[in-house]
Amino acid sequence: MGNFENINSAVKLLSDQVSVGSLSHCNQKGDPYPSGEELSKIVDLCYAIFFPGFFGDNTSVNSDTIQYHIGVNVEKLYIKLSEQLYAGMCFDSENDKCGGDLKQEAQAMASEFVGTLPGIREILSTDVEAIFRGDPAAKNYGEIILAYPGLKAIVNYRIAHSLLLLGANPLIPRMITEKAHSLTGIDIHPGATIGRYFAIDHGTGIVIGETTIIGENVKLYQGVTLGARSFPADENNIIIKGILRHPIIEDNVVIYAGATILGRVTIGHDSVVGANTWVTTDLPAGSKVTI
Repeated sequence: MGNFENINSAVKLLSDQVSVGSLSHCNQKGDPYPSGEELSKIVDLCYAIFFPGFFGDNTSVNSDTIQYHIGVNVEKLYIKLSEQLYAGMCFDSENDKCGGDLKQEAQAMASEFVGTLPGIREILSTDVEAIFRGDPAAKNYGEIILAYPGLKAIVNYRIAHSLLLLGANPLIPRMITEKAHSLTGIDIHPGATIGRYFAIDHGTGIVIGETTIIGENVKLYQGVTLGARSFPADENNIIIKGILRHPIIEDNVVIYAGATILGRVTIGHDSVVGANTWVTTDLPAGSKVTI
């Protein structure tokens, strides 16, 4: 009997609304929740679209069939993404208007995202080139596309950033980048702005904060942190959000392993930040910083 009493007591305490507080969520009218599994499928479809023959049904992709394969994957992507964008809209606890209008809005947003795919792939081609150009161990582009964790983190980020710019519920892009984070150890916030020819070498432990701006032809090594200093609080001691608190990295900058750059500082173009350095002030163009 004692065992059942413990179980019943635990269930009662865990169900108490005061105890649960903000740790639970109930959608209005039983509307759908964003699904990590479905978002993973959406990312997989993006990989098959960006890199045909490397991902997806790669056994029959050739110059004669590529348009068919991409067409099928784009249609699947549109359908699944529409559903997840709608779920994201409904997830907002203050939103009690889920239904036809929001479904149409989600479908329109999914269509807009499909329209961004050629541009995303063009930028990714520069990222692959930058990684290949900067890593003497890389034998070919295929090795980078199939095996490099840095590229995986970049691909997920570019998908998520595009969705964020289109107005998706921020939960959706954040779930997409966190999937790459859990697999690679590379944490890129979808709100960061990152230019073309972006290279990550090794990558484990890299952190790129929400308001970071990175220019073109920038290379980061493992353990780099582009973070914020201590957060300001309001009169109620609540952290003030939405401020620009992360670094600006200009073009042609290399940041070596373990370097930490904090706050809204600018690292001037063509600079080199050495390993294990700690930077909290602006650096002029062409700087070389070491311990």
